[in-house]
Amino acid sequence: MSEDTGHDLPELPEHFDISLEETGLRLNLGGHGDGGSDEVRPARPVSDRERVALARVEEELAARWPENKIDPTLERVDYVMDLLGSPQRSYKVIHVAGTNGKTSTVRMIDSLLRSFGHRVGRTSSPHLQTVTERIAIDGEPIHPADFVRIYEEISPYFEMADAHFGQPLSYFEALSCIAFAAFADAPVDVAVVEVGLGGRWDATNVVSADVSVIMPIGLDHMEYLGDTIEDIAEEKAGIITNPDSVTIIGEQEPEAKRVILERAVEVGSAVARFGREFSVVEAGVAVGGQSLTLAGLSGEVSEVFLPLSGPHQAHNAAVALAAVEAFSGASAQRPLDAAAVRDGFAAVTSPGRLERVRATPTTFIDATHNPHGARALALALSTDFNFARLVGVIAVLGDKDAAGILRALEPVLTEVVITQNTSPRALDAYELADIARDVFGDERVHIAGNLVAAYELAVELAEDALAEVGVQSGSGVLITGSVVTAGEARTMFGKEPQ
Repeated sequence: MSEDTGHDLPELPEHFDISLEETGLRLNLGGHGDGGSDEVRPARPVSDRERVALARVEEELAARWPENKIDPTLERVDYVMDLLGSPQRSYKVIHVAGTNGKTSTVRMIDSLLRSFGHRVGRTSSPHLQTVTERIAIDGEPIHPADFVRIYEEISPYFEMADAHFGQPLSYFEALSCIAFAAFADAPVDVAVVEVGLGGRWDATNVVSADVSVIMPIGLDHMEYLGDTIEDIAEEKAGIITNPDSVTIIGEQEPEAKRVILERAVEVGSAVARFGREFSVVEAGVAVGGQSLTLAGLSGEVSEVFLPLSGPHQAHNAAVALAAVEAFSGASAQRPLDAAAVRDGFAAVTSPGRLERVRATPTTFIDATHNPHGARALALALSTDFNFARLVGVIAVLGDKDAAGILRALEPVLTEVVITQNTSPRALDAYELADIARDVFGDERVHIAGNLVAAYELAVELAEDALAEVGVQSGSGVLITGSVVTAGEARTMFGKEPQ
């Protein structure tokens, strides 16, 4: 008997120099980096002609209803899927919702599945640098030529849907349709699909998932999802639709867990919960990440190296393992191969998630964009690192809880350099600086007009620590505040899309 719902639940057995003369945001690289797994390049080269074609398609997609304007319905995507012969039904699906941790967990699930020999499609959103990141096949972003080809093949059906409903498909709806068609075209045998916003009426919810995953839920996008944790949980639990599925529940506030469990029981989905059916047994800092012992649904796996830092990533790893075990039908009598599990986790990358991009001063990029994520980021920094001086470079979008983000990060940041990214939705740097002064005080807040200038100033501030602590490893820079900020920072450092 579950203590959460009162219902019976089904059991599951370097150093480089900055040149501001360069155009755009890109920096001159030289010297040495930190030797990490920097770049994953496309399997085949991209011609100038293909880049031009992709840019044209991106313009056409951008002209659609923007993804930050929501008209909550599945009708348009359902209509297009019907016209295409329901490609989303041609492969198995693991569907991942939640407020934070979705993208990293999706990438872990993808890597684990590939280590077991599956051909995997993956969706994630939003993208950091290029739209092709949102659709991956065999762990690589879809090639621009394939993206353009799929788009051109199905765009007539977009136009039919536009005419039928009297409103165009949104940018996100169109991308979801492209992803589902691309996976069928590949073909893949399993798709790992990240929810865009909410769950119940998200464009991705035309799938019938074999495994539904609900990551931790916090207060975000309240204008669309509701003002309480319960309201938001109800929307996100809407991805649980298949009575033959398994629902994997990450760590949750009690009120969110109750709502999710009630939905799972209503649908008839089996359930596994973090802290009950699976957990993190042990986590320790390791060079380049952390070493984990995970208790999965089919037993413990020790000596797992995860090249990502922070307790939140250890939690994500436990969720990812449970999702793959549930998908594979693993049990105590038939556990997953531990060596393949270790290989899958060791190969994980998650760009823009506490991503180290420079060694001296140590520089991280993180896509945190809400207080819930900022608290997880602060905990990771305080748990896994020991900086004498850590300077934040922060740019936030105008519709986000900037004060909440800053308050969460204040305990781990010595000073902040406030700036703004190039998004038309960016919060003005001077307005953000006023908010930051309320949190940090006047003396700890600096301002710069763009990301390059802000990083240059942050490096100067971080290196001031040398005279105080005598070692460069005692200083660092964190660039964060939004997915857009993280993407522009990756481009600035010359990182390839992944």
